[in-house]
Amino acid sequence: MALIEKLRLEITGAVQGVGFRPFVFRLARELDLPGWVINDGRGVFVEVEGERARLEVFRARVESDKPPRAVIMRVVTVFDEAEGLVDFSIRESDDAGRPSVVMLPEVATCNDCLTEVLDPGDRRHNYPFTNCTNCGPRFSIIRSLPYDRPNTTMHAFRMCAECRREYEQPLDRRFHAQPNACPACGPNVALLDRDGKRLAVGGAALAGCVEELRRTRIIALKGLGGFLLLVDAADQGAVEELRRRKRRYEKPLALMVPSVEIATSLCEVSSRARELLASPEAPIVLLDRRPGAPIAESVAPESPRLGVMLPYTPLHHVLLRNFGSALVATSGNVSDEPICIGNDEALERLSEIADLFLVHDRPIERHVDDSVVQLIGEEMQPLRRARGYAPLPIQMGRELPTILAVGGHLKNAAALSIGDKVFLSQHIGDMETPEARAAFERVIVDFLELYEAEPVCIARDLHPEYPSSRWAESRVVKRTARRTSLKALEGLPTITVQHHHAHLASVLAEHQIETRALGVAWDGTGYGSDGTIWGGEFLCGGASSFDRTAALRPFRLPGGDAAVRQPRRAALAVIWELWGAAGIENDHLASLLRLSSAELRPLSQMLESGFRAPLTTSAGRLFDAVASLLGLRQEVAFEGQAAMMMENIAEPDQHDAYPLPLERWRSPAEAVTDVPRFMLDWGPLLEAVIEDSRRGRGVGMIAARFHNALAEGIVKVAREAGQSQIALSGGCFQNRLLSLRATELLEADGFEVLRHRQVPANDGGLSLGQIAVAAAQLGAGKESEE
Repeated sequence: MALIEKLRLEITGAVQGVGFRPFVFRLARELDLPGWVINDGRGVFVEVEGERARLEVFRARVESDKPPRAVIMRVVTVFDEAEGLVDFSIRESDDAGRPSVVMLPEVATCNDCLTEVLDPGDRRHNYPFTNCTNCGPRFSIIRSLPYDRPNTTMHAFRMCAECRREYEQPLDRRFHAQPNACPACGPNVALLDRDGKRLAVGGAALAGCVEELRRTRIIALKGLGGFLLLVDAADQGAVEELRRRKRRYEKPLALMVPSVEIATSLCEVSSRARELLASPEAPIVLLDRRPGAPIAESVAPESPRLGVMLPYTPLHHVLLRNFGSALVATSGNVSDEPICIGNDEALERLSEIADLFLVHDRPIERHVDDSVVQLIGEEMQPLRRARGYAPLPIQMGRELPTILAVGGHLKNAAALSIGDKVFLSQHIGDMETPEARAAFERVIVDFLELYEAEPVCIARDLHPEYPSSRWAESRVVKRTARRTSLKALEGLPTITVQHHHAHLASVLAEHQIETRALGVAWDGTGYGSDGTIWGGEFLCGGASSFDRTAALRPFRLPGGDAAVRQPRRAALAVIWELWGAAGIENDHLASLLRLSSAELRPLSQMLESGFRAPLTTSAGRLFDAVASLLGLRQEVAFEGQAAMMMENIAEPDQHDAYPLPLERWRSPAEAVTDVPRFMLDWGPLLEAVIEDSRRGRGVGMIAARFHNALAEGIVKVAREAGQSQIALSGGCFQNRLLSLRATELLEADGFEVLRHRQVPANDGGLSLGQIAVAAAQLGAGKESEE
């Protein structure tokens, strides 16, 4: 007679809220194995008893046949003596143990639920909150772990008998679907005016919303992770009015379209882009616009691309199908503020933007913006990591200390390491306003409370004036003592991480690489370890340390941060660096800059004296300078606008390049403590750009040759650095042309190129790198003590 044994499995990862327990239940019944399965704050635990051969089959199929949304990160297996179990059961969740389970992000409406919503004979016909274990809200409604209904914002909605039956039946796809509801027992929608007066509810509210959209009214819609502002995307006047009210004058607005077919009628949609649009994550995908697409020009002025997403909740599906065409669907906020999540908050903050409000009574626990992605070749690159992706962790190659990282200033996202995972928060945004800084603090409180975390240190950017850096150093707990979770931060040391070192470490962490590599970290601004403004860096190293191998030729930036908004200042700066005061006496160059004498005089004095004109190696500002010299942009309305225009106009078939010689570093007059070995001298490049511009050469050709020169310059440094792996990071590598050209040339030369695939190349990925660097420093300190 075969020996009966007990198999115990400890399964961690994204295994709650995905139908994992009923899957295990069905599998155990199929293999005739008695036992039990349970959730707790750490993951899913299973015990089954039977013959070793069947236990091995069970163990293998747990991983091979898992539910489609489940992500298994680790399975701990233990065989032991059998206890004589006689049946298989699903036990009530247990909150024992320190929470470390992976919280699931929001999941777009599945085909089964959408079929029900569109079926006039189904009890959930047109119901905006239809969901099952395969789709629906997750992160935006969780209040604590484990993920069970009492721990969500659905706790106040008592299920009707039919929903309860579905919820308790292990073979039903709604078994333990925590947000399960129907029109008889779940949340409902209402249409309000600006004063909060209820105009309609339920189906009448949905119909009224569609009618108002057809009248080109602006609607504030409470969705999954916050409010969206909707307006007819084909109506130029309506879109311009939305921009005026929202104070977002030029930055592209996102679109929501009813179907992939309509997306394809508006944009070029590759098979990979189609997969992304229709994926459970349902991000905004940047797509090339078709000529003549019936979308108002003001949706994305001066851009050949549109940001397009499909409906990702039943509410969106019902509205978009009834409206029939594209809607602008942009974040429900005033520019630079976080999105609204509460009904009263929206009525207060959006009353001067929206004409009407379509709200519902299911509370949103935390804001979650829509994610934005693009394709570089066929590889997806996140630009904003939020709904659908956050807070899924980055799996590290080893256990880390518990560290809180607070990110940077722009595109902020915080991070927390737990064991061998780093949990990145949803996109928080630029830390420009009190509202944004309050949202930043709420996110940190969220992480500390959900994971009952007690960090050993706080990692922050080297720049002392970033709001995130000041928060880390101020011991904010003293003024927010009512937030008991923040007391865990009291007295903690901080570890400062140089901005571009964090960029390099972020890429390496994504790829679980702990050896040295050459990091090409190009962006607009980062505080250098020598006190200057870095941004065109080649750093050879890893998480523990780096050497500054090379940089772009430095130049002075008159007015510092003011130059970020005025590319003509960067253009003036590079001209001054090349020719001094004589350069701006050239009539041709002066006319390009469009600087009045009243502006030119103080800027020239700054450049001559160095006062309020810090040195920079910024690649982003070099892009700005060339854009200004080509007459593309003298002032910008949003970060990176001038560089985006350079990318957009560049002729893709142009492969010639301007000269960009690699030279031994020539230090400026001031002492520089962190001196690179090499310098990419953009002087000959700028001279060629200016000469071609003077001759009337096409700006598309000039922009392409500029991109090609930068890509060739990267290869020149890579050949000198002696590293086989080249990591590309920083906001400049959101530029598809630059990334592709650099990758093609590097790979042709035999290098392995590492690019971001899980976190943004921009500052949204900094906190991951900060944790990697801080963990390496803590590890080195521990080793030295031993």
